[in-house]
Amino acid sequence: MVATEVGIDLRYPVSWDQVERETLEHFQAIVRMDTSSPPGNETLVAEYLKKVLEREGIPARLLALDTKRANLVARIPGNGSKRPILVMGHTDVVGVQREKWSVDPFGAVRKDGYIWGRGTGDDKDNVTAGLMLLLLLKRRGVKLDRDVIFLAEAGEEGYNPEGLRYVIADHWEEIDAEYALAEGGSGFMRDGKIYYISVATSEKVRLEVQLVARGTAGHGSIPRPDNAVVRLAGAISRVAAWAQPLRLEETTRTYFQRLAGISPPEAAARFRSLLNPGEQAKVERHFAQHELRHNSMIRTSLSPNVLKAGFRANVIPSEAEALIDIRALPDEDLPKFVERLREVIGDPQIEIKTNSGRPAAPASSLKTEMFAALEAAQKRIYPGSVTIPVLLTGATDMSPLRAKGIQAYGIGPVVDSEENGGAHSDDERILEKSLHEFVRFVWHAVLEVAATK
Repeated sequence: MVATEVGIDLRYPVSWDQVERETLEHFQAIVRMDTSSPPGNETLVAEYLKKVLEREGIPARLLALDTKRANLVARIPGNGSKRPILVMGHTDVVGVQREKWSVDPFGAVRKDGYIWGRGTGDDKDNVTAGLMLLLLLKRRGVKLDRDVIFLAEAGEEGYNPEGLRYVIADHWEEIDAEYALAEGGSGFMRDGKIYYISVATSEKVRLEVQLVARGTAGHGSIPRPDNAVVRLAGAISRVAAWAQPLRLEETTRTYFQRLAGISPPEAAARFRSLLNPGEQAKVERHFAQHELRHNSMIRTSLSPNVLKAGFRANVIPSEAEALIDIRALPDEDLPKFVERLREVIGDPQIEIKTNSGRPAAPASSLKTEMFAALEAAQKRIYPGSVTIPVLLTGATDMSPLRAKGIQAYGIGPVVDSEENGGAHSDDERILEKSLHEFVRFVWHAVLEVAATK
């Protein structure tokens, strides 16, 4: 089938049947490469991509702090009248428990309309879409106002030093851009109908807090007033009871506005009430019980997740430790937040240690040429749905890019809401149809902002 779209697309028609066959070939090839992190071994994928690109006359470079964990960068040059666009995917995947999978997790098995395997949804779909984008731009001889850069990065799952951190620190000129597209969004489908396409424009900031309580060790038959376990339990109880205020910003306000427009009447009324300060309390209570993701999207969250104390029931330990996972809204003043946490705990004998990850960054704007292009591509590829900006409760490598001034947008293929097998799960898989639609989505969006009009 040859594309019949008007305008720019008409100038650069694509035989999508042929593209789909090639997409599947490359996708299965890199899914079959075990790049579980640790140890990573992302160079396997980077070298594969390099060979594919260079066969087409597209120069590609490996950027490696560790020779086994190489990043790949390639570029289709434009005329320079506009700043570049960066299209990014990460080649590492999380590990697997093979005994819990019904198929070979690195087999890229085609079954029931899906492709099964670790990385099919996180993030070798974005890697493949970026690869196909460059191949198509080169083959179709697209005249560009801006360079199109492809980065296949290593070490994203743990924000490892070998990945984007290294590229930003040592090779920033290779990826400096006005816009970036990476993982983080998706399409929402139920009963075969696509309701919306989410585009991640913001995300929370992760801060790990360690609480250490100390006391005097002793025999369990003689309780002590300075028992470290009791002291720690009190601190955790106070942390859990510390309510965080609701805060909406451009992304979350628009998210609930647009979600209300496609939701059943009861849910739509609830989302609209959230936008009314006088009606928010009732909605917050509902979210806290029934819509946990939405509850996290509208406030900074704290979750005590790890406890370490003692080694025998009859021994009072001298030390107890807890780890608290804090996911802060992007505008949270973290030093002030930690000081307030110290006041809430109210125990000078408890030491508070912090370990930060990716940097905080402002949200990407909804009023850019890139966001408009994503909306236009959504209408073309997924008619009848809407584009909804979303604040991610998790973390991606878009935040370091945003912190450097790049307008970054998280995108992804359509997923079936009624299916298991999502990112990081056992039997991870992607609808084959969704993979091909996603490649087309990326092509149309990039063509809109990069091609000379």
